Amino acid sequence: MLTKGKLEKYADVLLWGLTTARGISFKKGEVVIVRYDLPAIRLAEILQGKLLDMGLNPVIRQTMTPVMEHNFYSKSNARQLVFQPPGEKELCRSLNGSIYLLAPESLTHLKDVDPRKIGKALVARKPLRDILQKREEKGLFGWTLCAFPTEELARQAHLDVREYAEQVIRACYLDKKDPVSQWKEVYQRAITIKKWLNDLQIKSLHIESDNMDLKVEQGARRKWIGISGHNIPSFELFMSPDWRGTEGVYYADQPSYRSGNLVEGVRLTFRKGRVVKVEARKGEEFLKKQLAMDKGARRVGEFSLTDRRFSRIDRFMANTLYDENYGGRYGNCHLALGASYTDTYDGNPVRLTKQRKEKLGFNDSALHWDLVNTERKRVTAYLADGSSMVIYEDGIFRK
Repeated sequence: MLTKGKLEKYADVLLWGLTTARGISFKKGEVVIVRYDLPAIRLAEILQGKLLDMGLNPVIRQTMTPVMEHNFYSKSNARQLVFQPPGEKELCRSLNGSIYLLAPESLTHLKDVDPRKIGKALVARKPLRDILQKREEKGLFGWTLCAFPTEELARQAHLDVREYAEQVIRACYLDKKDPVSQWKEVYQRAITIKKWLNDLQIKSLHIESDNMDLKVEQGARRKWIGISGHNIPSFELFMSPDWRGTEGVYYADQPSYRSGNLVEGVRLTFRKGRVVKVEARKGEEFLKKQLAMDKGARRVGEFSLTDRRFSRIDRFMANTLYDENYGGRYGNCHLALGASYTDTYDGNPVRLTKQRKEKLGFNDSALHWDLVNTERKRVTAYLADGSSMVIYEDGIFRK
């Protein structure tokens, strides 16, 4: 599906993303973990070689196969479900980078597993995520991830594998002679829009579409970020709002695959920052149990907008990484339930203590679930000086 030449380009783009996400160059001897699903092994092999050429120490980890993952959730007792292998915390405390190659062989293999078991395992792994987040805040760690085309992804997206691979190639600029230079250009264009958004002094946003009427309070000490190298591809600009000021109805018209389950037609009603009503055409029970994972799972952790002028993605891809960056006719917005991103704090995130986060309305949760809307929409910003302006309409930032 991807020639060796395109895999080489893909690896170069991922290493650009990793370095850009961290913000500083890697030093010889630093440690980078490469996690990969089995179909992406050729890309993992190329990345390992390039990391060694850079003088880094790659740690290579294959993820569980669908059978292994189903075994884990269906056979584990309460202790096995939360078990952490010896050395995991020590490894996280030593990592300087992480690359994840997502190449699923199944998207629905956990549909018969109790979602509460999945939630319990995620909560148990949250301390590891917290370690990496603290290292990232200090500039010691960076991460990126990508998707590799598989027959399962193509089947669930109702594409053939060649069509799916072509979307990946176009989205990541692998059809260009020098894709890294293309990413650098997008990165620079995004800086201009982020500066404009951050200079507006936005108090709140009103998002309107045929099925959505939602108010999001931006909150104090926030900044818009995005197109930072963390995801390949990534065209979204986003911030983590003050969860307490979310009111109204959010609707996700894009299906969402999560933890081996499919959810469609999600409609969430917010009151005083919390989801008070949950509806879905498919997967509603799974959705409700995920939102019961912890107290932060019913709150908003992120709001995002994608400008269709940036994104070359124009098909549903059955993969959140691509679907949350959909360009198409009207771009997209997405709302994430669960954890906030501390790098959207307009200040030194190292000083963002737990108490400070709570005071500012940054959400904390083991969950982070992006739900995507691609409808034609208008986003109106209400500013600190009492005025208002449309900042996004028909898939374009109105700068």
